[in-house]
Amino acid sequence: MPPAPEFSLPQAGRIWRFGDDVDTDAMAPGSYMKAGIDVLAQHCLAALRPEFPASVRPGDLVVAGNNFGMGSSREQAPQALRHLGVAAVIAPSFAGLFYRNALNLGLPVMVCAQAALLADGTRATLDLDGARIRLEDGTHLACEPMPDFLRALLRAGGLVPHLKARLAARAGNG
Repeated sequence: MPPAPEFSLPQAGRIWRFGDDVDTDAMAPGSYMKAGIDVLAQHCLAALRPEFPASVRPGDLVVAGNNFGMGSSREQAPQALRHLGVAAVIAPSFAGLFYRNALNLGLPVMVCAQAALLADGTRATLDLDGARIRLEDGTHLACEPMPDFLRALLRAGGLVPHLKARLAARAGNG
């Protein structure tokens, strides 16, 4: 797997709107699962918005309705989004397995009750540390704060790089 795009804060980009109950099959279609992440990502969310995989740019934000990531537990769903450079997914609620998989793979997921106020095509800046989203007009929308240990995990690039760094630091002190 190629390295994931570098993660830094804050992230700014175009908003891509999706509705409620977006399932992992839409992000990682089963017919492309054996092809590898490069091919799989070319079909990410294309069933819902055919232009998405070719037009999304690094730093863009996926904004959805309730229950984003429902369906199967496939890790390739958040992996495909991250491979495309999506900076974060923002929604009022997430399916539990998708939420955990996203964080473990280094993709920020923000719970935001006001996500419906984020319009498709507008630009916004995500402030993960401040748990808010700033719109172009200066408006701020509050999100649920993320614990420090999860933000540290995201900054490391996900669970595996985070654990490797902790083990290396422990070995160096040991």
